[in-house]
Amino acid sequence: MKYSQKVMEHFANPHNVGKLDDANGIGEIGNAKCGDIMKMYLKIENDIIVDVKFNTYGCASAIATSSIATDMIKGQPLSEALKLTNKAVVEALDGLPAVKIHCSVLAEQAIKAAIADYYKRQGIDPEPIVGKIEDNDHE
Repeated sequence: MKYSQKVMEHFANPHNVGKLDDANGIGEIGNAKCGDIMKMYLKIENDIIVDVKFNTYGCASAIATSSIATDMIKGQPLSEALKLTNKAVVEALDGLPAVKIHCSVLAEQAIKAAIADYYKRQGIDPEPIVGKIEDNDHE
């Protein structure tokens, strides 16, 4: 399996790793088939993601997609962060092996789950804004 230089960089030196104690949006998504688990922590102020951290248990692709996805949403309004697609994550990493595309889907879903959690804490139904969050068990 061949990984791009960018995947290797983000795997070896992931950005935004850890836990945010003052997070006001937390999302966790897992994939039962591969065993990857991603947890995203968002600190949101005035609908802007002012800080983001993640903990990922998984392969190089899972860690790299988490890392680059957090870079892509940091400082962004929620409306922009919700537009982040797994395809954009894959492109930002200069591609992923086909069998690892599901990792980018996990990153997208973990961000959406964290944003949904933020809305729930505000007493707002997140589904009309975020859509349905699925724990992905597909390949």
